[in-house]
Amino acid sequence: MFLFFGCISCTDYDPNLNNQGEDILEANEVYVSNIDLGFRDSIYVPIYSDIYSINSQHKTLLNATLSIRNTSIRDSIYIEDIDYYDSKGNLVRSYIDGVLLLLPLQTIEYVIDYNDEAGGTGANFIVNWGSNNPKVKPIFQGVMISTRGQHGLSFVTEGISISQR
Repeated sequence: MFLFFGCISCTDYDPNLNNQGEDILEANEVYVSNIDLGFRDSIYVPIYSDIYSINSQHKTLLNATLSIRNTSIRDSIYIEDIDYYDSKGNLVRSYIDGVLLLLPLQTIEYVIDYNDEAGGTGANFIVNWGSNNPKVKPIFQGVMISTRGQHGLSFVTEGISISQR
């Protein structure tokens, strides 16, 4: 008689890895100490890792995606911080160590897996970004989705500027 213990994956599942096992954010990080940008802004993006469904005692878990889209066909944008906060305003995690470069028309996403309840119903991202062109208007959205059986739920939130730095 043989006894076999195995581990399919001894590391935590990361929904933000591409097919080559690279982190989608780290792959676009540019390490520079100071970027001289003509325009900087901070964006607040509401994220719901769960929502109340039947009453305040029952919640539905959601997959949440932060989507950042550079809408310019000419100018790059630079993402300096992507910070995730919980319902109480506590920093849950910071996602980048350097500066993310988004080329013209490039999009980057970050996924909060449905079983990650750290943020709660009032979670949010604060994204600090900048550009050399103050007319560039990137899109910052939260996309939430849940499917269970034949039922599906999805909605989008829009980021808003909370300060021009």
